Amino acid sequence: MLTISEPLPKAFSLPNAGRSLRITYLSTNGVTGNGVVSVTAEVILPTGKAPIGGWPIVAWAHGTVGVSDSCTPSNNPWTERNSHYLSEWMRRGFAIVATDYQGLGTSLPHPYLNTRAEAYSLLDAVRAALSSVPNLKNKIMIVGQSQGGGAAVASAAFAPEYAPELDIQGVVATGTPYMTPELLKQMTTPSANEQKNASYNPMVVYSLYLAQGFAGYNPDFKPETIFTYRAMPAYRAAAKLCVAPLSTKVKKEGLNFSNSLKPDFAKTIEPALAAMRYPTLKLKYPLFIGIGELDQDVPPALQFALVKAVCTAGTTVQVHIYKGLDHSQTVNSSLLDSAIFTTAVMQGQTISSQCDLIPK
Repeated sequence: MLTISEPLPKAFSLPNAGRSLRITYLSTNGVTGNGVVSVTAEVILPTGKAPIGGWPIVAWAHGTVGVSDSCTPSNNPWTERNSHYLSEWMRRGFAIVATDYQGLGTSLPHPYLNTRAEAYSLLDAVRAALSSVPNLKNKIMIVGQSQGGGAAVASAAFAPEYAPELDIQGVVATGTPYMTPELLKQMTTPSANEQKNASYNPMVVYSLYLAQGFAGYNPDFKPETIFTYRAMPAYRAAAKLCVAPLSTKVKKEGLNFSNSLKPDFAKTIEPALAAMRYPTLKLKYPLFIGIGELDQDVPPALQFALVKAVCTAGTTVQVHIYKGLDHSQTVNSSLLDSAIFTTAVMQGQTISSQCDLIPK
């Protein structure tokens, strides 16, 4: 349900965009699963006359920005990477509906990486846009990167039950997180190389945000039980710093898993990890997954594990591995492949799964 609609400042819109709005709408509280919360989103239409029936929609799920309201995407200009990426989608004839997620830009804390909160925020943003913005068509591609890749998969998992009226065609996800207790133990156990070189690991930044998000809805959580004395200043800073300055701070202070996490990290943070899980991996819609070979933010091993899991569950999956590219570079490099995938699913063509592309 829409509550407020206002023009989006030109500096916060996309290049060569048409009508651009910032909307506030009501969404089911994804943390509790009941009650409603206010969430904000951007709605950006292409220029020119809408096609018959209206513009189809890209429901965009953004990557990690931070947990502070100052990091809210609709209150900031697009990054150069995302501006190029979404402008290409708009050039293909899609309108953009981009949720900020629950807790960013509103009074509640942001439950970072909580898949249900992300999914409800995204699906309700599309509902609000369709009900209030003229010239939009109920024909939707869900698209996301990094945190948003997880949000995209989660939205596709929740949609058949939560928003069955939405005509979702397919899902495009890059740099997509996937975490099981076994994988977490593997990722957070300091390697000999890390202990020797104290190398920077971007996943430390995400661990700080995950703990901050958990603290926002669990008043009994005590961060000093999972972070070392050395890491506590960075934990406190994560409440205010957006991802770029927090990453700089973590690098400058030489933080990594071996000197930042206490042994009980996984056990104590388990409720937040449970909230990261997808309700099902058997998706109703075809899924495109783009994986950067050199991704350090969401290591390929985690993304390969996700592909294996969705394949095993019976989801139709198209996999693209981008040689020599990192987490961020994969976004725009995937555009050509995702365009071919999108054309096929929008035209109702059969997509063949590519589960055999994942390394054994």
